[in-house]
Amino acid sequence: MDNNNNTKLYVGNLSYDMTEQELKKYFESIGTVNHAKIIFDETTSSKRSKGFGFIEMSDEDSAKRAIEKLNGTEFMGRNIIVSAARPRTKRDY
Repeated sequence: MDNNNNTKLYVGNLSYDMTEQELKKYFESIGTVNHAKIIFDETTSSKRSKGFGFIEMSDEDSAKRAIEKLNGTEFMGRNIIVSAARPRTKRDY
């Protein structure tokens, strides 16, 4: 994991109905979760989930285990993607 924060994970292909609490609980099977965040589309009237989010584990070993054990697993009917989060980059518009 090459990012500055080796405990932050990207989680993709999430169910649009998933809550941050459900996401956090799923990752707690691996270790302590400091923070769970699902990204929502604020530009639509429904403010629907974008289908991805981020998890911050308490330590680097837990983050690595989460990638190894949870990437590709089925959660709420979807095979989720778990990888190291990349640093946020500036977007050009």
